[in-house]
Amino acid sequence: MQPLSGLDSSFLYLETDSQPMHVGGVNVYEGSLSFEDFKTFLQERLPMAPRLFQRLVQVPLSIDHPYWVDDPDFDIDMHLQHAALPKPGDWRALRKLASRVFAQKLDRNRPLWEFVFVEGLDNVSQVPPDSVAVISKIHHAAIDGASGAAIMGLLFDVTPKPRKLPPIAVRKVEPLPGDLTLIRRSTMNFIKRPFKLPGLLIETAKSTWKAGRLSRVQSKDIPRSVLNAPPSILNQPVSSKRLWNSALLSLQRVKDLRSVVKGATLNDVVLTICTGALRRYLLEKDALPEKSLVAMVPVSTRTDNEQDDMGNQVSAMLIQLPTTEPDPIKQLKKIHRHTVQGKAYQGAIGAKQLIDYTEFIPFALGSAATRMYTRMNVSNYHRPFFNLVITNVPGPQIPLYMNGHKMLANMGMAPVFDGMGMIMPVLSYNGMLSISPTVAANVMPDVDLFTRYIREAANELEVKVVAKSKKTKRPRKITKKKNKKTNNI
Repeated sequence: MQPLSGLDSSFLYLETDSQPMHVGGVNVYEGSLSFEDFKTFLQERLPMAPRLFQRLVQVPLSIDHPYWVDDPDFDIDMHLQHAALPKPGDWRALRKLASRVFAQKLDRNRPLWEFVFVEGLDNVSQVPPDSVAVISKIHHAAIDGASGAAIMGLLFDVTPKPRKLPPIAVRKVEPLPGDLTLIRRSTMNFIKRPFKLPGLLIETAKSTWKAGRLSRVQSKDIPRSVLNAPPSILNQPVSSKRLWNSALLSLQRVKDLRSVVKGATLNDVVLTICTGALRRYLLEKDALPEKSLVAMVPVSTRTDNEQDDMGNQVSAMLIQLPTTEPDPIKQLKKIHRHTVQGKAYQGAIGAKQLIDYTEFIPFALGSAATRMYTRMNVSNYHRPFFNLVITNVPGPQIPLYMNGHKMLANMGMAPVFDGMGMIMPVLSYNGMLSISPTVAANVMPDVDLFTRYIREAANELEVKVVAKSKKTKRPRKITKKKNKKTNNI
């Protein structure tokens, strides 16, 4: 038995019928692969990721956080679905299916993950006919981006020939714990928890003093707390329907755009591309706020000793996106300055301390507060916590293979919730960068248009960078060449 951390539990608080809280993605694989071969492959590899065999059990009356326990009734068939795209089997059909899958909650009575094996990718640009895709979902209470990447590393190979796995001992699975066992374990946690508080308060006082010093010397327009973002059409109660799409860019060419601003990072360039797309979209809707949007950027707090841990080890950094600035190079300069200052401030307030405080929130209280917040549409009556989330998870820059089939594309998905109707997972893999907006349908019904603006914002920034560098050669498009019948890949 392993108790959920306070941070992991928060993703259970947030979950309602209209806001499922899983992360996932869409992976595309080259060549024909049968569903049975896929299932057999998974059965061989799953023991390397024990969390995928575990389910949640609730403490009576929800007086404490739930526990992870091995599921004595685990059945892989309950976690796999088999689907085929309707003709013509194009990108539009795949993203429509992925949107529908992402909108459906996972069943908490079994391990919180699901894979959908999709055949019939017959007309997707730059994807060989008869290729397949896998749509994945894993509850956010179980993993964050870093641990999700670790699971991917366990399931895949770096050569077409699958590696041989060492023998894995058969685990003895105990029956689900009874109420008395759960109450006894929770009582021990309650006894230990207060002793952590004095040290946490002392460290918080030190961090507050340090952060105060930074606030006096840094620019006043850098957001340092939630509820400091402007109201926008992105921030409203969300419907249950989800829409998903993805823009694929050349990773090297995106990296090359850093040269125009000394010290700029790949993440700075990604944030600039997202800023350009947001600015154009909101301008066309006549809904661009007078104040710049604020993005929450998750920051991993995982130490070297925690690399193999599942669950969430993240904090948040708030970054002002200069959506009021029309010039993309000036946007990049401002974003670089904001991220440098934001990292210093985020480090000063102590990411680990923010995570530790979540341990003191009673599970029943957190769940009840979230239900009330959603039912009463409270997000309509206060400034947004932030306007959107942009999360960037680096991936391997070599080809990966599943049962001998090369993975062609790796695209992410993440949840939205009331008051924050858009999230943009960013993944890099084998020379490509995917930016995958996931939205509530009532917040952005035309996400396909916005996805096109992401590609166009990247192209516009490249044109400006090349012009600034006084290059005479006309630049190629930064996005991959598209088939006329498809929208992407």
